[in-house]
Amino acid sequence: QVQLVESGGGLVQPGGSLKLSCAASGRIFSLYTMGWYRQAPGKQRELVAVITAGGSTNHADSVKGRFTISRDNAKNTVYLEMNNLKPEDTAVYYCNADVPPGRNIYWGQGTQVTVSS
Repeated sequence: QVQLVESGGGLVQPGGSLKLSCAASGRIFSLYTMGWYRQAPGKQRELVAVITAGGSTNHADSVKGRFTISRDNAKNTVYLEMNNLKPEDTAVYYCNADVPPGRNIYWGQGTQVTVSS
């Protein structure tokens, strides 16, 4: 069982920045594929960004150039740095882990990000 704990959400004005963190349990964190998803009210959960065990990243088109996913394997933590935030970025942000062997998927409890003036 892998536990994921997100932090760093909050209220920010348009154009502002936030950095989300997700701390994961487990001794093989370096082998996990980690992702950030978000879900806005009335919408489906969508992928924001993903980072593989090897460090390759992929970001949704809607956040490219504004958001950056990264990881620190020594701290068992994945980050999502969010810049130039827009009201449409308002959502609950969830951390996701894909744990080998096979596909074992785990979710965090989510952290609210609200972009509003």
